[in-house]
Amino acid sequence: MLIRCKQDHKKIAMGLLSFVPGEENLKQLQQTMHEYESNDDWKLFLWKNEDITGIVGIRMVDETMAELQHVSVNPSHRNQGLGKMMISSLIDWLTERGKTLVANERTKPYFDKCGLGVS
Repeated sequence: MLIRCKQDHKKIAMGLLSFVPGEENLKQLQQTMHEYESNDDWKLFLWKNEDITGIVGIRMVDETMAELQHVSVNPSHRNQGLGKMMISSLIDWLTERGKTLVANERTKPYFDKCGLGVS
């Protein structure tokens, strides 16, 4: 289930984001977390079944479009389709709000791999 990331999830969120290429550096990771916490256009979601196992972050481009910024699954839970389930749930959430999801340069290869049909 996709849930909004809250302040009490910060350490878990940082841990999951640290697996994203380009976010391994602590200073960069702290800057990214600050952006999600302080910018209303940036939204961070966690994937939770029994435990929190994944994270997905978006940036609202305009009133109708969101751009996927980050996708990460805990390494011990990879290759189970969780990333695809997170993106699919995110697309549903955005569609309910009249918005579409687009991939950015870094996330497009993942969409292509998953066959989600997102540009």
